[in-house]
Amino acid sequence: MPLSATKPPVGEKIDQLSFPVAGAQGDIVIGQAKDRWTMLFVYRGKHCPRCKRFLNKLNAALPAWQALLDVVVVSADTEEKALADKAEFGWDFDLCYGMEVSQMRALGLYVSEPLSDAETTGLFAEPGAFGIRPDGSLMLVDISNGPAARPDLDELLDGMTFNIENDRPVRGTA
Repeated sequence: MPLSATKPPVGEKIDQLSFPVAGAQGDIVIGQAKDRWTMLFVYRGKHCPRCKRFLNKLNAALPAWQALLDVVVVSADTEEKALADKAEFGWDFDLCYGMEVSQMRALGLYVSEPLSDAETTGLFAEPGAFGIRPDGSLMLVDISNGPAARPDLDELLDGMTFNIENDRPVRGTA
């Protein structure tokens, strides 16, 4: 029986997670104190056409997102797969790779096994979006157990803008 993930508590600092950036030196670390908010998007990987559509929409709106916060995108893919996607689609956001199952679990993500080797060859995370405050605490969580359920990026950006500009409290803590 697969292990189920525990939802990370909103309002609390998340574990520091480090992800290598495709085609770049060094890693991006989330969960540490910094000057700006971060939106972390987790996608299923190169094998997922719904992910590509979602990330293409994110890339089209990227200037508005980056005016407000840092954007990080990650999957369990290899660097080779991440670079192939980045080259094919011309994405401008930081595209990270190599997400480990322990990191997926730390974020409360659903984890799937591939249906075949044609899909992918290892465990991968189902989609998630995480709004992280500058102090490393979790403000917003949106996770799905499959590729069809994703946040509307316009609504999410509007909501994050409101939350940041009005220093809104964390919701869903009861």
